Parts: sequence; C-alpha cells; structure tokens
Amino acid sequence: MSLFLRAAAVSDRGVTRETNEDAAHAGSHLIAVADGIGGSPAGEVASEIAIRVLVALEAERPGGSPLEHLRTAVAEANRRIREAVAGRPELDGMGTTLTAMLLTSRRMGLAHVGDSRAYLLRDGRLVRLTKDDTYVQALVDKGAISADEATRHPHRSVIIRAVQGEPINPVCTDLRPRRGDRYLLCSDGVSDVVDDTAIAEALIANADPRACGERLVELALEAGGRDNITAVVADISGHRFW
Repeated sequence: MSLFLRAAAVSDRGVTRETNEDAAHAGSHLIAVADGIGGSPAGEVASEIAIRVLVALEAERPGGSPLEHLRTAVAEANRRIREAVAGRPELDGMGTTLTAMLLTSRRMGLAHVGDSRAYLLRDGRLVRLTKDDTYVQALVDKGAISADEATRHPHRSVIIRAVQGEPINPVCTDLRPRRGDRYLLCSDGVSDVVDDTAIAEALIANADPRACGERLVELALEAGGRDNITAVVADISGHRFW
C-alpha cells in the first residue's frame, strides 16, 4: 500500500522582524522548510526559489530514489539562485537553508543544508534527524563546548553551509516511514527557543497537524519570537486527504 502525507505548514514573521524570509511547503508527498539569509529582500527571494523548485518536483510525482530527486532539486535551486544574483547584483550574498522530505510510494528521503531541523515522533519518542550546519555545532563536534553551552552561545545562529549559488552536497538520509509516524520540519525560529521536550509535548498533544503547527508557533512567540517562525507537521498515512 502506498503511503501519503497529511501535512500542514504554519508560519509567522515573529515579533521583531519586518518581513518573513521563511518559506515552506506541505504536500501529500513533499514537505520542506527554507530559511532565507542575506537580509530582506534577498533572503526571501532565495527561500522562495528553493521552495518553488521543490514544489515542481512534487508536481512531477517521480518514481525511483527520493534522495536522487532531492539532490537534483538542490542543484537546481543553487543554479537558479546563481542566475538571480547575476541578473540582480544587489542580491549578492543571499542564500537559504533547506530541509526537505520526499515520499515516493513507501520510500522517504531527507535532504538537509543549514540549521532548519527535521524531527521524527515515533511511538511517543522524539528523534532529531538532522545536525545543524552551524559554527557552534562544529565547536560541539570538536569538544570545545557542550551541547548545553551551544544553546546559549552568542553565535549559535551563524550557519556554515547554505544553498547559496555554489555547488553543495546536501546531507541526505534514507528513511523507512511507518504509518503513524509524525514528522516536524522547522526553522530555527522554533528550535532556538523551544526545547525538544516542549516540541515533543506539542507533537503528542495536538492530533491535527495544523493545530500542532499553530501550537509550536505560539510557543516560539511566547518565548520572544525574535526570528521568523515556521513549522511543518506531517503524519504518515495510508489514505489520501484530498
């Protein structure tokens, strides 16, 4: 039996930001979050380019390996960002994080660049599926600081990899989805201020994906909402919802 996603995306510009440079997609086979960098309007342009490329991928409904399709999509997003900068030099330096999951029949692939995160809730247990491409995560990996210290580090939002027009290999993971799984993709506007315990509680307590996404955004706003906030919540099902 084929599997499908029952998904919803919720986004808020936050309390202090004038624009929302996040972009997201929640479909029956694809979910994605992109968090633009480079300042307005450049960050917004880059994140929209990345999501537009991925939405086209879902529309094609390709078979075969989801990881290969995601790698191709990241390369295409890079190309389009490079072309956009060539045509508008004022956009130089723009880029975006990109975390996306593609479901083809019973196979799921995850592609990740930057610090937008992917989580899996299975049997009541929350597992983080991605590692942040950030300066402080590199320090943690080297043993220079602890994971707890990283959450308070003044440079915790400095990313070291992005979809920015130059060739890049996303970190790709082959997943084995099950009916009943719940996935969360979120920008750092959620994960920087809402800890994993609170994220797990929200995912467990809110059965409807949209209500769950709204709760996560609410938690981020309650914690200060200093950044753009985006959450995509998706449940694995054997039934279509459209």
